[in-house]
Amino acid sequence: MADIKYEIVKEIAVLSEKASGWTKEINLVSWNGRDAKYDIREWAPGHERMSKGITLTEEEMNIILEALK
Repeated sequence: MADIKYEIVKEIAVLSEKASGWTKEINLVSWNGRDAKYDIREWAPGHERMSKGITLTEEEMNIILEALK
């Protein structure tokens, strides 16, 4: 399995925290050197491990925000 490289470009918000210390967050994340996208997933303390999540382009995030108004 190939290594996945990531960089959290901007931490936006912690949405919730489990007793284990894992947090569900929304961040701007660059995956494998690509442009950063909005990213929602759970992270281990220190961001060394993560769960499966969802990434959204800026356009997709704007559609969600508009739909929630």
